[in-house]
Amino acid sequence: MLNRVVLIGRLAQDPELRYTPQGTPVCSFTLAVQRSRAGESGEREADFVPIVTWQKLAETCNSYLAKGRLVAVDGRLQIRSYEARDGGKRRVAEVVAQDVRFLDKASPAQAPDQGLGSFGQEADAPEDDLPF
Repeated sequence: MLNRVVLIGRLAQDPELRYTPQGTPVCSFTLAVQRSRAGESGEREADFVPIVTWQKLAETCNSYLAKGRLVAVDGRLQIRSYEARDGGKRRVAEVVAQDVRFLDKASPAQAPDQGLGSFGQEADAPEDDLPF
């Protein structure tokens, strides 16, 4: 069996970091992914896909991502059920990410003051150090 999802899109909102009762970090965000074809109005529509990351990846995403950042997500589709506050049963589809690649640079306001490259993003090299 195969369950793999690969998406490229922009964060529709800032990530939200929470912790399970056992202390495990979990970060969630929504990814806006443009459809490949335009709709009837001629404009390209987008799907808003919920993404969930766990443990160190969750902490990294929370530290370096913000609304509007371009990322690639590699993970699996998960359908889960839960009981809502009103007692009704709900189902949600989400992508559980195993890898998140940062495809653009953070703005100076978003970048931490550590001088480190973002997870999944190569650090900038001076042009005279490039091998080509």
